[in-house]
Amino acid sequence: MKLWQQQTLFALNVSKLIQYINSREFSVTFGDAYRAPEMAAIYAKEGKGIINSLHCKRLAIDLNLFDLNGDYFSDQKYYEQFGVYWESLHDNNRWGGNFTKHGGKINDGNHFEMREDLDGYKIALGDFTTGKRDFPL
Repeated sequence: MKLWQQQTLFALNVSKLIQYINSREFSVTFGDAYRAPEMAAIYAKEGKGIINSLHCKRLAIDLNLFDLNGDYFSDQKYYEQFGVYWESLHDNNRWGGNFTKHGGKINDGNHFEMREDLDGYKIALGDFTTGKRDFPL
């Protein structure tokens, strides 16, 4: 699968996630979506990220969660139901709340990503040559 095809699927999954979050009476804004490789290197040096971030390939996004009164939630526990939903959308989707470092969980609950498909993993996208899709938009 080509990177642009996977980015397309990722974007569709993000739209589903946002709709799901809104249906649960929360709202979101974007945090980091695209991250320049130079910024990823800085974050890695500061211990706030990794140099090979999927943000650099447009396959990751950080979402800021709010209730309907505009109160911001940073605690991972508020994101958990959305992480479960995210991972149910596709086998390659991973939620940051499940990430571990040195055997312990890290607090990256607002991070949603899709593992890069380098091995030709079959992802149902439809036929991009004809424009016919096998999933609803």
